[in-house]
Amino acid sequence: MPNLDFDESFYFDPLMTCEERRKGSESFMLFVDSVLTLQAEANATLNRFYVKCEGVDQNSVLEWIPKVLKRGVLDIDLHIPSSRGFGSNSTFYPLPSEIFVSKTLVRLKIQFQDGVNVNVEGDVSLPMLKTLHLDYVKMDTRMFQKLLSGCHMLKELLLMNLIWEESSEPEPCYVTVSVPTLKILKFSRFENFVKAKDFKPIVLWSFDIPNLVFLEYLDTIADKYQHVRFDSLVEARLGLCKTSKQIKNDNNNVTKLFMGICNVKILYLTEDALKVLGCCRETMPVFENLIQLTIKTGLHVGWKSLPPLLKNCPNLQTLVFEGLNHIYRKRRSCGEENRPCMCKNLDNMRVKKDIDACLSSSSVKVIKILNFGDTGDFCQFWEIEEDCEFWEIVEDVADHIKQVKQFLETMPDLEQVTLYYNTPQDEDVMKVFKKLKKLRRVASANCEVQIISDNLNLSFTFR
Repeated sequence: MPNLDFDESFYFDPLMTCEERRKGSESFMLFVDSVLTLQAEANATLNRFYVKCEGVDQNSVLEWIPKVLKRGVLDIDLHIPSSRGFGSNSTFYPLPSEIFVSKTLVRLKIQFQDGVNVNVEGDVSLPMLKTLHLDYVKMDTRMFQKLLSGCHMLKELLLMNLIWEESSEPEPCYVTVSVPTLKILKFSRFENFVKAKDFKPIVLWSFDIPNLVFLEYLDTIADKYQHVRFDSLVEARLGLCKTSKQIKNDNNNVTKLFMGICNVKILYLTEDALKVLGCCRETMPVFENLIQLTIKTGLHVGWKSLPPLLKNCPNLQTLVFEGLNHIYRKRRSCGEENRPCMCKNLDNMRVKKDIDACLSSSSVKVIKILNFGDTGDFCQFWEIEEDCEFWEIVEDVADHIKQVKQFLETMPDLEQVTLYYNTPQDEDVMKVFKKLKKLRRVASANCEVQIISDNLNLSFTFR
């Protein structure tokens, strides 16, 4: 069976004028139409139908789908970027209903940055579908449920940049993801879902996916997790946050989610997910199988959830930080003028004591620090309205060096610490190298420190 691959980029020169590109796009569309007409006349079956183009009528591209479905196509892959960018005001072209009753389709991937809408009146029946990837998509929770119920062989489900559509269904909306064959699940709301003016229903989630091995979940915390089961999960990437309307300390709900993934071996947490995890510091589940943990840090998030998390990862081997920036609580000044308050130092001592305690009992052998020295661009102080306290940022290179020293001085099983310093300034790299090398006391009996920059690759070993 033949493959039909159409990539408009091969037709264009970067120096073309807008008018030349417009005419080129029209020629491209006519060419694809003519090929599909010839295919229909020959009654030829299709294995793959791939189209990548821009500056075209996206609705016309969708009209090609029924034509290739008649040819028994197995794989449809459509990618159309938009110059306007995706948002709640996008067009959201409706996907043809024929696509949801195909008896032959094995793989469906549609990325329309102007958005697509999924709304099928009848039942969904995709008995052969194994991979479903929809990017920039709008549907209501009822349709989401119907879509999953019609895919009995699904192994990979990727729903990216999802916007919930308003529905006449009464709230709360019950959504269950229960596909026994599913191995990979990537689910993310619209990339700016916190600011987007899309419909935000009250959603009660249930995950019952016993054979899932990879999970990527980017969303606001659900209003309630009814059931969470990921028995076979190997890797999870969580990017979760709370809306202003959600309960500030919803410990039970957050704990239930993390209890469901506690068998994971590889875990990635965004800075917002780390903040959400702080809700269950007292009820933190034990991640018995976790061997690699990656934490993306941020200037607006503290590390108060880090000590209990590390304490509950008894077999952790590799710890990766994407940056070392974070904030810590600083009390209001209670000293007199010209007499600095000691509260900041006291708070620092408490934080350091908590972190030292968990690090000294940690089994971590390898630490990798990406974006070392990345200092961000926020101001030094700002007020947090919710508790009327002040926070101070750990953001400069000196702070980062202190953090690395703390790791070296307290973690007894460390074998390797690698800093990825994104700077072309060799002098800055040498300063960090010399400061770390001067350390007189380290906890590990044999630890290699490596600094990798744009131009240098330096290392030394503590023995």
